[in-house]
Amino acid sequence: MLRYNNIRSLHVSARLLRGQNLTEKIVQEHAVNLTKGKTVHTGDYVSIKPSFCMSHDNSWPVALKFMGLGATKIFNPRQIVNALDHDIQNKSEKNLTKYRNIENFAKKHNIDFYPAGRGIGHQIMVEEGYAFPLNLTVASDSHSNTYGGIGSLGTPVVRTDAAAIWATGQTWWQIPPVAKVELKGQLPSNVAGKDIIVALCGLFNQDQVLNHAIEFTGDEAIKNLPVDYRLTIANMTTEWGALSGLFPVDSTLIDFYKKRLEIVGPNHPRINESTIAELERRSKSMKPDSDANYAKTLTIDLSTLTHYVSGPNSVKISNTVHDLAQQDVKINKAYLVSCTNARLSDLKAAAQVVCPTGDINKLNKVSPDVEFYIAAASSEIEQNAKDAGIWQTLLAAGCRPLPSGCGPCIGLGAGLLEAGEVGISATNRNFKGRMGSKDALAYLGSPAVVAASAILGRIGAPEEVFGQKIPFSASGVKTTCEITPSKTENSTSATTTTTSTSAVEILDGFPNEIAGELVLCDADNVNTDGIYPGKYTYQDDVPKEKMAEVCMENYDSEFGMKAHEGDIVISGFNFGTGSSREQAATSLLAKGINLVVAGSFSNTFSRNSINNALLTLEIPTLIEKLRAKYADAPKELTKRTGWFLRWDVPNAKVIVTEGSLEGPIILEQQVSELGKNLQEIIVKGGLEGWVKSKL
Repeated sequence: MLRYNNIRSLHVSARLLRGQNLTEKIVQEHAVNLTKGKTVHTGDYVSIKPSFCMSHDNSWPVALKFMGLGATKIFNPRQIVNALDHDIQNKSEKNLTKYRNIENFAKKHNIDFYPAGRGIGHQIMVEEGYAFPLNLTVASDSHSNTYGGIGSLGTPVVRTDAAAIWATGQTWWQIPPVAKVELKGQLPSNVAGKDIIVALCGLFNQDQVLNHAIEFTGDEAIKNLPVDYRLTIANMTTEWGALSGLFPVDSTLIDFYKKRLEIVGPNHPRINESTIAELERRSKSMKPDSDANYAKTLTIDLSTLTHYVSGPNSVKISNTVHDLAQQDVKINKAYLVSCTNARLSDLKAAAQVVCPTGDINKLNKVSPDVEFYIAAASSEIEQNAKDAGIWQTLLAAGCRPLPSGCGPCIGLGAGLLEAGEVGISATNRNFKGRMGSKDALAYLGSPAVVAASAILGRIGAPEEVFGQKIPFSASGVKTTCEITPSKTENSTSATTTTTSTSAVEILDGFPNEIAGELVLCDADNVNTDGIYPGKYTYQDDVPKEKMAEVCMENYDSEFGMKAHEGDIVISGFNFGTGSSREQAATSLLAKGINLVVAGSFSNTFSRNSINNALLTLEIPTLIEKLRAKYADAPKELTKRTGWFLRWDVPNAKVIVTEGSLEGPIILEQQVSELGKNLQEIIVKGGLEGWVKSKL
């Protein structure tokens, strides 16, 4: 039974004394309502006030949620950006009405608005200086990671978060574990940023960075990486499983902004001499501390890289183009579109394969068996490509133009993959069915590789088009992965320095203690369809009793009989993966489950949980102990364990006992602090209730 002890008090807990990494430093600057003297670290729940929040075609659903909260005024119109980019080829009256609604809402509330055709929202955020080095910028889209390419901490939020930011200027975030990815060596001249991230996704394909923030390091290697490469790499950290992908601010990036200033002119509101000078000043101190903590360190030697392609239908599968060329993988369609690889340098790289001599009369034509679609990431980029003759070269070679937007990358508009077809794309996702038919095969590669493949009619390298040998690395790519031992679990090391600081004050209405029996759902990757059946997802009138009845039924039909109100569910790793349906959280609450423990959670599930007042704890050690206990027992999808968990909220400590809450201790360890900001959201019944209380 879940038990509450509502004695309100101020407690003391131990805290590791350590420096901050760059992610933590940026969050520190954007956190609000921190306890005086509080230094934020991984695991902390913080209220954040992002510099900017972008939404795209989903701006109208966010607006409806905003208005449904009773909000009538945008808290800070200068914080909000609306950009239409996803379904811009759709000229149906329904879609055009939605677009008009978004534009009219933006005008009414004085929100910066970018119409269909101006470009992809993420590219606009970079071009127009919203996402700017060392700020925190979010978007209601999973590829907000892109902003890390220019040193902005970019991370996605769900629609409820976006509505909260519109109404109050802030939302919440739990600082994730931070992984350091060290780039070493000099990238070969024929290899691009896309090859780096495709190789990383394929070589580290065991969820090493799942739900982590990433910081890229390696001064010399990064210095030689163009900013466009950095944006591509940061963009696809999403597919790698990370919540952000942050590059440092260095001289290469500052030079990028000085050149950008020549384009936007001296009076731009965000990119100007003053902001660049301030960036140069801040960049000297906004670096990771020497004693900053990283959950793990991955390295890759760029000098050992060659052309890489991921797929089919998975970014976790990657092969060298050299190997795929031997397999003669015929293609039907090729794509150079999206927020990943449709910037000017990408279009130029493709044009150099199409026309290596620069003489437009001597073109390598697109194969008659291939449709090659191109779309610039923004209208500015398309115009620049036209001014440089790049766009005309690609069209003369047989490419088919699309407007600046997402289009086929998200499975919308012209040129989608049909059943039985094979495509290669410079986009970010090749999930089954993502770019068209679920019975098609999709590969991902760099712009040069995509262009070469379109010309050859099969997956191949640009060197083949030039009559040269394909680059080959006989020894393979050199990588390492080192996990940093945790200092939070029962640490008795004499070298662990702690300090007593006032920790978590408990708000009225929030329990000091949460306790219950653990019910084991022993599986990894329990998805949202397993938690709440999809057939009920779009039924808005499902009563609470029915939600409780069907909770977890697709995972285990016996769950409803074995789990009781007040129990604590514990499961494996990546719990709540899959769709973003909020009912995955609310159905557990309907069942009377107020706390879920797992080895790890899907980030979307974690956000939906807090937003709906369901508490979660990640304790990988505990699930491993339970699995060891039942290693030789008959398999049960749901099992009552006889182990009891007690969460001492003020002291941020969990104690697990056997037989009863007073039984022998199985595990005792520190967990993340649950600050007043998160407590307030839970007490108000979730984020929507919290927002209403602030209006």
